[in-house]
Amino acid sequence: MMPHRTLRRLAGVTSLLEPGTTTDRAVRLRAEHRARWGADPALVGRAPGRVNLIGEHTDYNGGLVLPVALPHSTLVSLSPRDDGRVRVASLQAEGVFEAQLDDVGPGTVDGWAAYAAGVLWALDEQGVTVPGVDLLVDSTVPLGAGLSSSAALECAVAVAVTALVGGDLSPAGRRRLAAACVRAESEVAGAPTGGMDQAVSLLAEPGAALLLDFDTADGSVGDLRHVELGLERAGLALLVTDTRVSHALVDGGYGDRRAECGRAAEALGVDSLRRADLAGVEALPDPLLRRRARHVVGEVQRVSGVVEAVTAGDWGTVGRAFVASHASMRDDFEISCAELDLAVATAVEAGALGARMTGGGFGGSSVALVPADRVEAVVAAVQRAFADAGHRAPLHLMATPSAAADLV
Repeated sequence: MMPHRTLRRLAGVTSLLEPGTTTDRAVRLRAEHRARWGADPALVGRAPGRVNLIGEHTDYNGGLVLPVALPHSTLVSLSPRDDGRVRVASLQAEGVFEAQLDDVGPGTVDGWAAYAAGVLWALDEQGVTVPGVDLLVDSTVPLGAGLSSSAALECAVAVAVTALVGGDLSPAGRRRLAAACVRAESEVAGAPTGGMDQAVSLLAEPGAALLLDFDTADGSVGDLRHVELGLERAGLALLVTDTRVSHALVDGGYGDRRAECGRAAEALGVDSLRRADLAGVEALPDPLLRRRARHVVGEVQRVSGVVEAVTAGDWGTVGRAFVASHASMRDDFEISCAELDLAVATAVEAGALGARMTGGGFGGSSVALVPADRVEAVVAAVQRAFADAGHRAPLHLMATPSAAADLV
């Protein structure tokens, strides 16, 4: 599913990917829904993408993560059917997925539609009576950029269907929806996921990051709290650079790292790497497992350090943690690439307090903590560096911490 991109010029230097105005997008989507399906939508759900500030590949290791919801979002219009069928289409893709709801499940849906139809299956598995539905999708979350376009789609569907059937959209209900969306992604779409993306999409608050602790018996979200950032007050901004090196979690690299972390935990005699310490990790005889575990243990510590630094207004420490996190992902976890390394290094050289790759890796995006008055210079420097290296021109967006999924 290719995202709809609305671009604006930044001082004549480059293009920023705009999130679009939700109300205007919803009006357009309702009209398209009526034209496509021959009925007015009963409602429109919206869910944001996310950028993870720090804490990569820690969620499925029982660790900590610190994401924020993006202003860029996915909208889903929905109208019920009385014949038990589901139809899914997108303004950014050709074709229509259509099936009986009873036939939707693991191994039955291919492509991006699996993320939408899979939610219907997962809600049914939770005991929700899901009717037949027609769904139409519109998104401004970049695809394959490590910004959780898949979770945004899942959560928009989940909110819309839940509202349609009069379900629970309280914080507790949203946790259950997050669990359903995780099952949709991992079991129907076949993409292993740790649950961070769905949790922040459904539980975020404007102006805040969401500290999530996955130290639970079943690997689901445990404790959480909102961490006020105060970026504007501090004269700072979060700049995301989409390298346009597309990553896909179903390609195998993500699953490989997850399996390696499991083997490292087993070698250390712990149930998850959250229980490991650096002394034990450094004693591991297998150098690959040692590197993987060293990243996870160090990354969990960095998340805690960043939360303390943000609370204290110590943004220099936050920036240094970003840089250390990227080095760990590049060298120990081996999930970066030349374009990500260049975006990070160039951003720091041009005035960012720190930068790091974000998301599952193997392509995708970087996030930089930038003084607001240096954003233009950082963007221009990254553009020049990519051109000089012969890379495809990247895109950029401002990651203003935004609200959780809801109805439009």
